Amino acid sequence: MISIQQMQYLLILAEERHFVRASERCFITQPTLSMQVKKAEETLGFPVFDRSRSPIELSPFGKVLLPIVQNILLEYGQIERLILKEKGTFKEEIRIGVIPTIAAYLVPDLYPIWMQERNELSLLIQEMKTEDGLLALERKELDVFIMAGPFAAPGYRTTNLFEESMKIYIADHPGEVVTTNELGALKPWLLNKGNCLRSQMLSFCDLTGQKKSEHWDYQGGSVDVLMKMVDRNGGYTLVPEFHHVGERATIKLKKLVGTGGKQPGRQIIAVSPTRSLKWKSIELMIRDIQFNYHDPKSDELMLLDWRSA
Repeated sequence: MISIQQMQYLLILAEERHFVRASERCFITQPTLSMQVKKAEETLGFPVFDRSRSPIELSPFGKVLLPIVQNILLEYGQIERLILKEKGTFKEEIRIGVIPTIAAYLVPDLYPIWMQERNELSLLIQEMKTEDGLLALERKELDVFIMAGPFAAPGYRTTNLFEESMKIYIADHPGEVVTTNELGALKPWLLNKGNCLRSQMLSFCDLTGQKKSEHWDYQGGSVDVLMKMVDRNGGYTLVPEFHHVGERATIKLKKLVGTGGKQPGRQIIAVSPTRSLKWKSIELMIRDIQFNYHDPKSDELMLLDWRSA
């Protein structure tokens, strides 16, 4: 039978569908990977990959084999976990991706909780744009990705964390409520492409047809930078409800409503593989997040899609 190491090589190559990228993930040379895959196929008696296609694809035999290999590797991982637990040295590593506009408040808020109550976990947290985070999940580079919904795909578990409204940060507005039809002549300050808050702002504020500024293209994901642009240059931007704005900034933070009196909002979700040895640990973290931001919303919110623009 093929070895556990060869099974890992087959799985990574099936994910990458490219020998060079797969060999980099396996920390071996491309010729070594090719040789090990060929040996595994010779042992099995059937080709696992169809190399006549570019990128390579699983053969009909490989499509049946791969789920079996995944299950074997999951169960094999249980043995290592059991040994470490018996030795008292087990510390679960959780690789977490978070979009920047959530990370800005979630990481500072949850850090003291996780440090005090989850010291059996080793947390590796990285900011990523939505599409990059989903790709990292697909490549098994993340264990969980926290993003704005919706999202659904075979092989992934989606867990609702909380909802939050979107406030408008606006210069020189006397009222407490701002309507979208008041924004036509004002300058919108946007995050760069790839940030879901940009897409949601374009959609709700009806900016999709607006001409791109020739003098402004912010390549980043910082809401704080946009707020400073409003402070110094006027205009407006959208700010997530739980974002830390500071006392002096609250005077410019208003309720935004669109057609029918609806406020813009977003659903924050956690996406993880359906089958994961780390699910129990991920679930503990999910509960921490849900408890910290538990604030049931009414039907006043219009939940926006991160893919809308």
